Amino acid sequence: MLSVIATKSVLWLPFTVGIYWISSQLYWRVGRLPLLNPTLMTIAAVCCALLTLGVPYAAYFESVSILHYLLGTAVVALSVPLYRNLHKLARELRSISIAVAAGSFTSIIGGLVIAKALGASPAIVLSIAPKSATAAVSMEIARGIGGYPPVTASLTILTGIIGAITGPYILTWMGVISPAARGVALGTASHGIATAHAFSEGELAGCCASLAMGLNAILTALVVPPIIEAMRQLNF
Repeated sequence: MLSVIATKSVLWLPFTVGIYWISSQLYWRVGRLPLLNPTLMTIAAVCCALLTLGVPYAAYFESVSILHYLLGTAVVALSVPLYRNLHKLARELRSISIAVAAGSFTSIIGGLVIAKALGASPAIVLSIAPKSATAAVSMEIARGIGGYPPVTASLTILTGIIGAITGPYILTWMGVISPAARGVALGTASHGIATAHAFSEGELAGCCASLAMGLNAILTALVVPPIIEAMRQLNF
C-alpha cells in the first residue's frame, strides 16, 4: 500500500527540493566541502528513497517534471553573471578557448582509447565519446553516432559528480589558485554540476566555468562525429 501511494504521490517534488535545501545548508556550514556536494547528496537520498519504496523512476520523474523544465531556465539564467563579467571574460577569451579545446579533445580521445583498451562494445564506446558535454547535448550526440543515450546520460552525470568532488582537490594540489583557471577546468571537464561548485568559489570562477561548459558543448558536437567517422575508416 505504501509503495502504491508513493508511486502516485505529489510529495516527491517537495521531498526533492527539501533534501537539496538541507544538503546545501550542510555544504555551506562545513565550508563548501566538495565531498558533500548538494547534487550528489540529493541524488543519493532520492535513489535510496525510490529503492526502499519500490517506486519506478518514471513515476518519480512525472512527479518532479517541473524541475526538468526549470533546468533549462537555470542554464539561461547563467547569462546574467556572464554579462556582469563580460569585460573580464573578453580579455581572457583566447586563453579560455585554447584551454577548452585542449580539455575537450583530451576528454574525447582519452575516453575512446581507454574504452577500446578495456574491450568495451562498439555501442558503449560511442556512448562514452561525448560524456564531457552537458547532458542534453551529449545524449543527442550519442543518438546521432549510434550510441546509447541513456548510457551517455549516466556517464555524463557521473563525470559531473566525480569532477565536482575531486576537481577542486586536484586543482588545489596542483597549485591552481586562479579563479578563472579553476572555473575553466571545472566547466570543461565536468559541465553543469562542477559549474555549480565553481560558483560557490566565486562569481568569476562560475562565469568561466559556464563559458567553458558552453564552448565545450559546441566543440564536442562539432568534433565527435568526424572523429568517430575517422575511427571507422581506420577500423580502430
